[in-house]
Amino acid sequence: MSKARDRRPNSPVRRWPWLVLPGALLGCASPVAPPVPPGGGPALQLDYATFASAIEPILTTHGCDAGGDCHGGGIRGTLQLSPATAKDTRFDFEQVALQVTPADPDRSPILTEPLAVAHGGTPHSVKVFADTSDADYRTLRAWVRAGVTP
Repeated sequence: MSKARDRRPNSPVRRWPWLVLPGALLGCASPVAPPVPPGGGPALQLDYATFASAIEPILTTHGCDAGGDCHGGGIRGTLQLSPATAKDTRFDFEQVALQVTPADPDRSPILTEPLAVAHGGTPHSVKVFADTSDADYRTLRAWVRAGVTP
């Protein structure tokens, strides 16, 4: 009977040193440095001077900054431009830059939404460019493509 009393139940409280010991001896740190987070891809560096001299006039000429249901009358979709009566070129540049997709510049909303659907455009209430041969469209596309660096 005394032998039975000497044997204590094998409880988790008594086993904890054996459970912790391997971690303490081997360490908890990873054997190598953590992996580099994903990144890379094309960078967006659009030219403000070209926007101010060539792109903003195209947007103005085609009435994109008009009030009412156009982009100068408040947010329409995801693009808002300053109204024609109170131009803010820096604001417009920043808003248009948000419409450029560096990973696939030719599919950027600033290029696809004003383009006719038959020529690769996406749905938009006003189709400013009938096709990709329009001089203003080519200027806009060249500016977008020049701003995307691999």
